[in-house]
Amino acid sequence: MIVFSASNFSLIWGLVAACAYAMGAFFGGRLSPQQSRSYLWVISLFHGLSVVASLIPAEGEAAHFGFAAALSATAWLVLLVYTLEHHWFPQMQTRWILSSAGMVAVFLPLVFPGQALHSAVSAWLPLHWVLGLASYAMFAAAVVHASLMSRAERQIRLAASDPTGLPLLTLERLTFRFVHIGFFLLSLTLMAGWWFSEHLYGPDKPFRWDHKTLLSTFAWLVFLLLLWGRHERGWRGPLAIRTLYFGSALLLLSYAGSRFVMEVLLHRGL
Repeated sequence: MIVFSASNFSLIWGLVAACAYAMGAFFGGRLSPQQSRSYLWVISLFHGLSVVASLIPAEGEAAHFGFAAALSATAWLVLLVYTLEHHWFPQMQTRWILSSAGMVAVFLPLVFPGQALHSAVSAWLPLHWVLGLASYAMFAAAVVHASLMSRAERQIRLAASDPTGLPLLTLERLTFRFVHIGFFLLSLTLMAGWWFSEHLYGPDKPFRWDHKTLLSTFAWLVFLLLLWGRHERGWRGPLAIRTLYFGSALLLLSYAGSRFVMEVLLHRGL
């Protein structure tokens, strides 16, 4: 049975962040552009505090990390991206998408705190995680923009008004900007994992081709194909979007999916 096992500090900030997301979803449409930008920073602050709180160990316990904390941190980074983007494109309509994802994300670490970290892990491991989570966030932002692009294309075919608030070419340019940044960060993450595995996770954790490594590598190859097709073949529209979705699904399964299986279904550690 699933029970809440988070500390009081983590529980409080998780609930505060969830309430902030809910209020933003229901009342955000009534705010002025300046008020909306300010409130986005408030939500970002609360979610960031919930991420930090989920990583702080309780007294007498080791620090924990797992798929839930990774997803929550990814959602927070995507929110930060949107908050910054909102300054340049205040007409972008993604309030319900981000609010729904954010509310789920802040609750996950409360239920699934993750596994205790091995005492031999390197001090460089958090940097490796930051690179990985940043690549997750960039591809997640690309997926959000690609979904908006698909919706805009459908509206254009139906000669209806565009609900996304941005021109189609602008959405396409933003989507691939995030793909390029995410691919660069993912490349750094994989190189760090391949070259420094024993130093990151301890001497008893040498590099091996496990599910996480294989799926991450396959995702990297799919994104490489997408960028090649974009620059050499001019891939656009449904083909490019489907390739992005496929690569992002592989990347999601590589860590979050594999850790979910190990932590929740098999009850195994790192």
